[in-house]
Amino acid sequence: MTIQNDKNRIIELRELLNQYNYEYYVLDKPTVEDYQYDQLMNELIQLEEIHPELVTPDSPSQRVGGAPLDAFVKVEHQTPMLSLGNAFNETDLRDFDRRIRQEVGDQFSYVCELKIDGLAVSLRYEKGMFVLGATRGDGTIGEDITNNLKTIRSIPLKLKDELDLEVRGEAFMPKQSFEKLNAAREENGEELFANPRNAAAGSLRQLDPKIAAKRNLDVFLYSIGDIQGKTLDSHSDGLDFLEEIGFKTNPERRRCANIEEVLQYIEGWVDKRPSLPYEIDGIVIKVDLYEHQEQLGFTAKSPRWAIAYKFPAEEVVTKLIDIELSVGRTGVVTPTAILEPVRVAGTTVKRASLHNEDLIREKDIKIGDQVVIKKAGDIIPEVVNVLADKRTGAEQSFEMPKECPECGSDLVRLEEEVALRCINPKCPAQIREGLIHFVSRNAMNIDGLGEKVITQLFKEDLIHDVADIYQLQREELLKLERMGEKSVDNLLAAIETSKNNSLERLIFGLGIRLVGSKAAKTLAQHFETMEKLQGATVEDLTAIFEIGEKMANSIVEYFSLPQVSQLIDELKSYGVNLEYKGPKLVNAAEIDSVFAGKTIVLTGKLEQLSRNDAKKEIEALGGKVTGSVSKKTDLVIAGEDAGSKLDKANELGIEVWDEARLVRELQS
Repeated sequence: MTIQNDKNRIIELRELLNQYNYEYYVLDKPTVEDYQYDQLMNELIQLEEIHPELVTPDSPSQRVGGAPLDAFVKVEHQTPMLSLGNAFNETDLRDFDRRIRQEVGDQFSYVCELKIDGLAVSLRYEKGMFVLGATRGDGTIGEDITNNLKTIRSIPLKLKDELDLEVRGEAFMPKQSFEKLNAAREENGEELFANPRNAAAGSLRQLDPKIAAKRNLDVFLYSIGDIQGKTLDSHSDGLDFLEEIGFKTNPERRRCANIEEVLQYIEGWVDKRPSLPYEIDGIVIKVDLYEHQEQLGFTAKSPRWAIAYKFPAEEVVTKLIDIELSVGRTGVVTPTAILEPVRVAGTTVKRASLHNEDLIREKDIKIGDQVVIKKAGDIIPEVVNVLADKRTGAEQSFEMPKECPECGSDLVRLEEEVALRCINPKCPAQIREGLIHFVSRNAMNIDGLGEKVITQLFKEDLIHDVADIYQLQREELLKLERMGEKSVDNLLAAIETSKNNSLERLIFGLGIRLVGSKAAKTLAQHFETMEKLQGATVEDLTAIFEIGEKMANSIVEYFSLPQVSQLIDELKSYGVNLEYKGPKLVNAAEIDSVFAGKTIVLTGKLEQLSRNDAKKEIEALGGKVTGSVSKKTDLVIAGEDAGSKLDKANELGIEVWDEARLVRELQS
């Protein structure tokens, strides 16, 4: 009988504490004193310690932080978390508005929201329970930070309804929490965080959730990525619904009938921005109706129906002490201004890129000048202009060198380029920068091989090219500074894992001039093996959509080098994959399939296939899988608990299959 009484009390305490959490952290209207809350929490923790079998993931006691992790697990987003395009002035916004009108006409509205300066996160709920929280990462793959996100009390562990949904938001550190954190770090002699955004990101990437729990983070939810069993027509409806089921959204949003109202909203917040208890760096403008969003679609990187207006950058004056030169992986020599340290947009700036010799001449920059500095997009420091009237006569003109500052080779300026370039393939700076690029996130993505470790390995003569990475030995790594046994084992495991990457990552990692990550994916899809790509002619390459003549010549020139052929042979001998592993490129017109040329939407839970596997198989048969139902949709595959997408398909008279029909057609 006592056990049952304790169980009933635990349930009662959880309901009370969850309600008090919601009132305090979401509504900002506390109904009990802190000491009463603490007493109830302590009682719950004591009862759960007596009855550990009664502890559940949604218990308020689980917010204090669990056991430390060894590393973050990577997770794939069900719907990509794309970044937004930027607008910096009224002209940019009116251009955006014009493009929207050209596509959907004049009968539409916008929703304006404050752009919170924090860390984008995704939250997944199953039957109303919080099961996964992740960072944006590269938009497709993020990191599982569920335990850290559980420490944010404005994130509900259990919703009011038993829904399956994924929501997106911005985790941030309030100004007051940031000031307290830095005051404590200063007292302890620790390095201070530059701004609240860095502090929030650093807190959520702690392997020990107990550290995150002490940082007093918060969150605003700003969109629904996916939802089952609920029909919503607009973004504003979605935000209202998130509030109804227990999420915290930003109350300062406004629905605007036209671009003039958008501009008025922005103007109002330029002055009110400092009064907020959290940092913002702009305003997000979205087309409201989901139907219009579907019609407008996406580019490869961002939605066409949304844009982020960035506030004008703060400008400050400081002294340009010197100009340093650095050599990049493609041999470009870049001048950098060395500045007297100055605070700009929340961080201390000591350096700013000067880009090239022409810019230095155009702005008449001299060493010793008083210069105006700003951060482009509140991120990248740049020199705006020189205060020529402040000159004393002691300033010195700057001339770019004729020789590479790293290897002494002659610098050249290639046709139609403004940059000076070192073309010595054995230049140590180019090799080092190429190695750093090879291991980076969008290339081979080798955790533990950051810039400092690469520089150390290069300095110790352990690596000379990218193939040497796959010959590193445990014993020689253990001799390096700050490389313990655990770090070395994790690094070697990451190197081994990278051997299985799909071909496009290797192509991008090789650093072929003019070939970015998107072009690398296109090349990998088209040629499928490194051997076929190596043998491609300029004509073969320019026949591919999106591959121009300049890029084609660069690719052919790169693979004609004997040292490149030798490098690829070495990588192959070390077990590095040289084949494309993604979905094959298909020509719908050449495929005899019921899916060929059709636009298809998957909704609900599939029992026999994962949604990703179903998508891959459909695309391999010439179909195109999209995330939302519209008049352009040809077919909807509805699993269990299919919700709003199925309802909309029925409204529009779109053909609907169940999973059994899908499996039969895939196997036929």
